[in-house]
Amino acid sequence: MDKDLQLSAYDFELPEDSIAQDPAEQRDQSRLMVLAGINDKAIHTGFSSILNYLRPGDLLVLNDSKVFPARLHGRKETGGRVEMLLLAYPETDRKTLANSWLTTRVPTLIKSSKRPKEGATLHFGENMQATVARVREDGKVEVDLHYRPGDNGSLAELLRRYGEIPLPPYIHRPQGSTARDARRYQTCYARETGSVAAPTAGLHFSRQLLAAIEEKGVETCSVTLHVGYGTFAPVRSRDITKHTIHKEYVEVSGQSAELINRAKQEERRIWAVGTTTVRTLEFAADSRGKIQPVCAQCGLFIYPGYQFRVIDNLITNFHLPRSSLLFLVAALTGRQRLLAHYREAIKQGYRFFSYGDAMAIIRKQ
Repeated sequence: MDKDLQLSAYDFELPEDSIAQDPAEQRDQSRLMVLAGINDKAIHTGFSSILNYLRPGDLLVLNDSKVFPARLHGRKETGGRVEMLLLAYPETDRKTLANSWLTTRVPTLIKSSKRPKEGATLHFGENMQATVARVREDGKVEVDLHYRPGDNGSLAELLRRYGEIPLPPYIHRPQGSTARDARRYQTCYARETGSVAAPTAGLHFSRQLLAAIEEKGVETCSVTLHVGYGTFAPVRSRDITKHTIHKEYVEVSGQSAELINRAKQEERRIWAVGTTTVRTLEFAADSRGKIQPVCAQCGLFIYPGYQFRVIDNLITNFHLPRSSLLFLVAALTGRQRLLAHYREAIKQGYRFFSYGDAMAIIRKQ
C-alpha cells in the first residue's frame, strides 16, 4: 500500500504543552508559519503579516458558519446529572402561539452516570426539556427536544440561556466554557448558525485585519459549511481511503459562485481560509473547476492523490495526528514535507489545534 494512504504514516509526537488551551491575546497576534513554493524553508512570522503575502486582485474565501451553544447541562427524572451535546442545530420551521411548546427531533451525544433509556425525560430549564426517542448503535441518541420560546423569546435565546459553546475535548475547562470562549471560539465574521465546532483558521482574523486586507484590493466572499462533531471523529481504518467522512451541510450562493468563477477565469489567486472552505469549494466545483451554487450535504473526503480544481493557497491551523484534516493538508503539500514542518513547528514552540497558531501554504506565487 502507498505509504501516503496508511494511517500510521500520519503519526507525530506532540507534547501536551503544545496544545493551546487559550487563544492569543488578540486574534491577529498568533504566530504564522509560511510555506511558499515546493522546497522553500518555512518563514516564521506573526499572523498579521499575512497582509504581506496577499496581493491586489486575490480572492479570500471565508466560511461564515457560526457556532451555537450546543452543550446543555441538565437533570434526569431521577435527579442525576446529564450532559447533552446537540449534533445539529434544531429545525425551527413551525410557527406557534406565544408560550406554546414546540418539539423537534435532534441527534445528540449524552453523557451521564447511566445512559437514559428510551422514553426518559431530561430537564434543562423551565422552558426546555428532551425525551429520549432512540438510542442508536453508533452511540448517538435521538431526542425530541421540547421548548417554549415565550412571548419575546426564540430557540436561539433559550440555547444561549441554558447552553454553552462546545469546546473541543482537548481544551480543558473543568467548569465549562467561559464568556471569553463564547466570543473567541467564533470568527468575527460568523453569520450562519449551525456549527458545533468553529472553522478555526478564521479565528485569527480581526475586523481591523480584514479591513486592511480589503483596503489592499483583496476581494473577499463567504461560503458556508456547518462543522459537525465528526471533525473530531477518530480515523480507525489502517487504509485511510476506507474511512467514511461525516457529511456536513454546505451552501454556496450564486453571488459567491460568480465571484470565484470570475477570479479563476482572470487567473487571480484563490485563498481558502480553513479546510472547511477547501472542502466546500472543491465539492461545489464541476469537472472543469467551475463553481456551481449549491445547498447540500458534503461528504467529500480529500487525501493525498486528490487533484485540486479550485483553490490555490490555504490558511489553516496545525491539526491532530491521524486526522482527516491532516490528510487534506498533506494532499496539498505532500505528507513528508508537511510532517517535517510540523516537527519544526513543535521545536519552534508553535501552539497546536483550535486555539493554536496558523500556517499559510502558498502554492501559487
